[in-house]
Amino acid sequence: MKTKEPTRLQLAFGCNLKALAIYRITVALVLLAELSLRYRFLHAFYSDEGTLPLTLLRPKIDTLYKFVSIHTLSDCMPFQIVLLTIQIIIAIALLVGYKSNVAAFLSWWMYFSLTLRNTWLAFILDRYFHYLLFYAIWLPIGHFWSIECLPLGKTMPKNTTVMNIATFALKLQIFWIYIDAGVGKLLDEKAGWSYFADPLPALDTYTRHTLVAQYMYGMLGPPGLRLLTPIVVWVEILAAPLCLVGSFMRIEKLQKIAVFAICSLHIGIAFTIRNTALLSFIAMTAWCVYLPPGTFNEKEMFSEQKNITQGKLKALRQLICVGAFIAGSIWFELFSDDCSQSVDHIWSNLLHNRWNVFVGAEEYVTWEIAPGKLVDGSVVDVWSKGESISWDMPVTGAPSTSSSRGGRWRSFPYLAELDGEDGEALWGYLCQEWNAEHDNSQKKLVRYNFFMLQADVLPNMQFSATRKRLIKSYECSNKTFSEEIENDQEKDL
Repeated sequence: MKTKEPTRLQLAFGCNLKALAIYRITVALVLLAELSLRYRFLHAFYSDEGTLPLTLLRPKIDTLYKFVSIHTLSDCMPFQIVLLTIQIIIAIALLVGYKSNVAAFLSWWMYFSLTLRNTWLAFILDRYFHYLLFYAIWLPIGHFWSIECLPLGKTMPKNTTVMNIATFALKLQIFWIYIDAGVGKLLDEKAGWSYFADPLPALDTYTRHTLVAQYMYGMLGPPGLRLLTPIVVWVEILAAPLCLVGSFMRIEKLQKIAVFAICSLHIGIAFTIRNTALLSFIAMTAWCVYLPPGTFNEKEMFSEQKNITQGKLKALRQLICVGAFIAGSIWFELFSDDCSQSVDHIWSNLLHNRWNVFVGAEEYVTWEIAPGKLVDGSVVDVWSKGESISWDMPVTGAPSTSSSRGGRWRSFPYLAELDGEDGEALWGYLCQEWNAEHDNSQKKLVRYNFFMLQADVLPNMQFSATRKRLIKSYECSNKTFSEEIENDQEKDL
């Protein structure tokens, strides 16, 4: 077999097979974790009794939307449970490397379908899965540490470097993610990510969410956090360019430093900001494709094996699909109209490619409570499902913006503008949920008020006095409660 050392261009925009295997495994592991967590949200957000039944969604979406999203075929719980279980099985296939590219395609399609079922819940985490799974379809991700390598007599390929349109596009995608995020912070009108931020730099406001963050605040202090704030921005901006330069110049140490710096950044985010662990893990996974050949202590070679390089037809298909995806993303950001960007069409979720999150310092922390009155006259917190009401800032190791309900519930308070049938389904769900969990008719929920509470972030880990804002007052249906009370009284007689 003829081999030759890869060119500088191939090193810069290609990927070695072991790095792609790590990419496959880590994406699959984080995907399994995310899908497993979805079971607890199925009833609330995907069922016919939930906050967005299909009777409300279907009239708003077009035929293409319905065709792409199989999750809109039915909203009965058994159907949604089966679909989610199938997704987990496919993710396991991706993890072990069974029909890796097919598993990647099915995982991408079903995750996209799940996102379309309820776009209220779409976060930047979902965007990461969307892009990383799409590019995995076109990459040779199954040539190492996979079932595909198990058949006896099959030649194990060397840890070769491959370059195609997918490796080129994926590396540029990661480049764009961090340029978009870093430049967004750099150009923040309030200069929250600069050393001279006034009154507080961004890190001083964000590192208050967890116990680890509190210790970090104590060790670094306000001066240290002020100094570290602009460093974070430049790590985001320079990491991908340094990796590309290091690859092109064959300076592996430069690549390792850049990957280590960006991974350290995400580990810090995972430990200091609540509800960011999975986002941090999937973000680090993307950087597998920038791992240098020397990571595996093997001489990197560019292979001309037929089972690794692309045939002309396969290469053409890849060029068309990946090229259309890239062109579509550019069209969506620069030329699409408001109609195309509506959540009622698939384009907003398929082609949205902006990553400028955490822009600016956090000016205040927020949390929610929902005091509710029961039939027996007692008052409870419907949101936290607690028997007592507390207007104080929640403290679990450190002050935080954490809600009593994490995960996908974080989107709930920001849907307050929904009205009509949409609002009725959304807010009525809290009544339904409470009453389903309390059989005693005297403990049924009559009404509740949903408040968003805020406290300004002040220097030296201090916060202002709490202020509250009423988001929604909701009256639960009382007919059923009255009937139940009368029935109980008749039984007593």
